[in-house]
Amino acid sequence: ALFIATAVAEIVGCYLPWLWLKQGKPVWLLLPAAVSLALFAWLLTLHPSAAGRTYAAYGGVYTAVALIWLWQVEGVTPTRWDLLGAGIALAGMAIIVLQPPLHR
Repeated sequence: ALFIATAVAEIVGCYLPWLWLKQGKPVWLLLPAAVSLALFAWLLTLHPSAAGRTYAAYGGVYTAVALIWLWQVEGVTPTRWDLLGAGIALAGMAIIVLQPPLHR
């Protein structure tokens, strides 16, 4: 759930400026975008593992959430190739997250 919340915060933080730049939406959208990106950065700090491992695992969840965003917000149905790619990304994320504990 934390990975999903992190992904949504990042997507919102990037989508709002995209709307302003590409679709001529109001410039004030940059304010909630900045708040959302700050929330994204803070949420990343709540993940329990090392930053690099968190970022690597997060990438898989981000890919899947971005495709859900594409479908639900932008109204574009993901292709089977999109879904295959997301499945592979999530499998990679699971390998990273579920690895056995490291012994030092």
